[in-house]
Amino acid sequence: MNIKKSILIFAGLIIIAGTSFAQKFGFVDTEFILNQIPEYKAAKAELDKNSADWQKEIEAKYAEIDKLYKTYQAEQILLTDDLRKKRENEIVNKEKEARDLQKQRFGTDGDLFKKRMELVKPIQDKVYNAVKAVAEKSGLAIIFDKASDMMMLYASSKYDKSEDILIYLGVSKTKASGGGGSSGGGSGTHKSGGK
Repeated sequence: MNIKKSILIFAGLIIIAGTSFAQKFGFVDTEFILNQIPEYKAAKAELDKNSADWQKEIEAKYAEIDKLYKTYQAEQILLTDDLRKKRENEIVNKEKEARDLQKQRFGTDGDLFKKRMELVKPIQDKVYNAVKAVAEKSGLAIIFDKASDMMMLYASSKYDKSEDILIYLGVSKTKASGGGGSSGGGSGTHKSGGK
């Protein structure tokens, strides 16, 4: 979260707290909630298995490289220049393959990330929708998540004071921004991704 957004959320919370102590706040522990959901446990077990299998696959590649390198070191003196270069290139190429595989499996948009999005995100979305429904039913203005340093999970848009902050600061809204913060009927802080 960028600093401007943090300041706006903090200022918004101060305004909300200052203008109306009657508003109700709540919190949930998403880690506890997720760990009670059988589908989440199954998804987590599948992710752990995939991760372990992919790690073994990568370790096997590096073990092969290590073996090639040790053989090369032992035979290096006996090799011609051409053979030496050929072996060195083979080792370098194998190292690149191993790094590429590691990135493919565990990189930012790698297989593990995609699998987590496929398996875990729908469950997290279901939990978020339940949080929103319970908040609205209970008349809560804001719900924080205890499991993630009290991050705001849900905020009623009627308490969004982002535009008031901009007016106070003398900043005019740009048309591209589409308005003040997360005024789209829910929370702009709905998190996604795995735990």
